[in-house]
Formats: sequence, structure tokens, C-alpha cells
Amino acid sequence: MLIVLSPAKSLDLETPPTTKLHTEPDFLDHSAQLITRLREFSPAQIGELMDLSDNLSALNVARYASWTHDTAEGRQAVMAFNGDVYGGLDARSLKPAQLAYAQSRIRILSGLYGMLRPLDLIHPHRLEMGTRLSNPRGKDLYAFWGETITRALNQTAAEQGAETLVNLASEEYFKSVKPKLLDVPVITPQFEDWKNGKYKIISFYAKRARGLMARFAAVKGITDPQKLKKFNVDGYAYVKKDSDDSTWIFRRKVAE
Repeated sequence: MLIVLSPAKSLDLETPPTTKLHTEPDFLDHSAQLITRLREFSPAQIGELMDLSDNLSALNVARYASWTHDTAEGRQAVMAFNGDVYGGLDARSLKPAQLAYAQSRIRILSGLYGMLRPLDLIHPHRLEMGTRLSNPRGKDLYAFWGETITRALNQTAAEQGAETLVNLASEEYFKSVKPKLLDVPVITPQFEDWKNGKYKIISFYAKRARGLMARFAAVKGITDPQKLKKFNVDGYAYVKKDSDDSTWIFRRKVAE
């Protein structure tokens, strides 16, 4: 079993990592091409491209200017990302064996880096996969990455003996994967909460639940995806009657 996650917009660059172990991203040459393209933009143009405030635009232009192939000053991806998913994953509290599981079984899709292992060193940046950044390979990042991410997932699945890909990424990021070219089937867990008299996906809770499931897998050392059906963290439970082979529904009902 192999798991994919989305990255996070927000970064924690202050809290010390809990491990010195690290690896280097596989596609730094590709990342450098994107950085070269991004360096052509002024802060105002970056703001328009990414719908950012003036302050965030200036910050990220400075980050592009200082970005380097040298990862020595970087931070492990799973220690840097600080969004809802990573609050659920809580990588800093994972034990060494659990972190080793994450390093081997979890992959993070990235607009800038393509695909990351949790302990790959990254530099601060902002580049969402859905950004319509024209480049020599096409009109956006989906064109830029093409089949690269899919081929990398196939290689990783083969190396790990994984027979299933568990998609815990957002729709925006999973669009960078070409399921028809994958060597393994895809299972997408879907997390729903009760609100206004019906079950629905609530973004904040669903993102956190994806991280919680990834953590559940790491803590339990799960390699058989069927065992994910026992996921019961924060009140979620698998709903067999509304699930199928490729979409697994997990629901919880809390007091409104």
C-alpha cells in the first residue's frame, strides 16, 4: 500500500524537527526550471497569478530569488508543512519506526517538487498545483509534470511491493496523477460530516481526517489497505453500504 497526500500552503519554519534524518527530492532539476520561470515575475504579477496579498507576493518573490539546488539549509517536508492535513498527521510525535513507515509508504504531491518523500528537504515556497503557470512544457503545472509523477509512483509501488494506491490528496493535486497509467488500483477514502440534516464533505474536517488516516496507517504499520476500514479516529467510521471498490466512505455524526 502506498499513500499520497497534498502539501500545505502554510509552513512551520520555527519549530525544531524531531529528527535529523533527511533525503533529497528526486526532481530538483525540474524544480529549478520552474524557479527560473517564476523569477521572471514581479511581485504584482505573482500576486495576480496566485491571488496573493502584496505582502505574500513580495515574500514569495524573495523565496524564489533565494531558492537553491543545495538542500543543506532546507527542512524536511513533513516537518515544514503546517496545514490541516499535517495537524492530523502530527509527524513530530511519530516514533522513529512510524516515521520510517511514512518515509517508505507516504508520498506528498507538490507543484514545485513533483513528488516528495516525507523527509525530503525543501525550501520555503508557494506554488500550488492548480496554478496556471505557463512553461516550456505547456500552459500549466499539469502539463509541466506530465507523466513524471505517475511514473515515479509506479516505481515506488514496485520497490515497496505496494499493490494499491490510497489517495488522500485533494482533487487539485491528484489531477497530477494519471490513474489509467498506474500499475496499481486507486482507493479514495472520503470523509463526511453531518451538517444541516445531511452528510457532506466539510473541507477543514476532511483535510484533517486525511492526515489522521495517514497517521493511523503509520502508527499501525498498515500495508493492507483493507485494514484502513477499521479507521475510527475522531468518531469516523467506515460505511460499507455507501462505499464501492474505489471510493470508501467514512462518516461521523456530532452534535450540532
